[in-house]
Amino acid sequence: MMNEVMSADLQVWSAPNQQTVFRQLMRAFSFPGRIETLADGEALTQTLATLVDREATLADPQNLLDALTLQRLQARMTEPEHAQFIVADGSQSPPFEPSLGTLESPEFGATILLKVASLGEGMHWQLTGPGIATTQALAISGLDPAWLARRQVWNEGFPLGVDLILVDTNSVVALPRTTLATDATPMAAQGETTWAM
Repeated sequence: MMNEVMSADLQVWSAPNQQTVFRQLMRAFSFPGRIETLADGEALTQTLATLVDREATLADPQNLLDALTLQRLQARMTEPEHAQFIVADGSQSPPFEPSLGTLESPEFGATILLKVASLGEGMHWQLTGPGIATTQALAISGLDPAWLARRQVWNEGFPLGVDLILVDTNSVVALPRTTLATDATPMAAQGETTWAM
């Protein structure tokens, strides 16, 4: 029984699983706002295991990752301002200023993995931009609206900016810096707000 639990835990770190998750993440970035459900294990761990290795820099300013996950990632830990990847709690307002890249290398803008309560329920957003034919609806529960305000500031100097990967227990949604989000809740209908996401 113990061996079965350990085997399932280590499955997240296997090459076949990482290849599958990588394809799902590429699909998520190709279709912003679409929910991709990951099959095995916690979505945050699977995403990190796929994108981060010893060559990457990682920040975890709110200590969301346990010691074993950090040990297995072997990433170079640093402050959020210098990290390629940042893990953060979406229910709290942004506690840092991420790297936005440079005009010569906008790819150095950070990728933020934002942990939220649930994807597919909660506040409704209407997304537009590259990869979306007309509009894409997205509901998010457990996301502090301050993230959207800060992200608009971070991305207003495109191509500089940050990319978001929203993560709940089993699913991910990618929001490239080119995606625009309009609050689609009934209250916002009286005065729509558009955020660059």
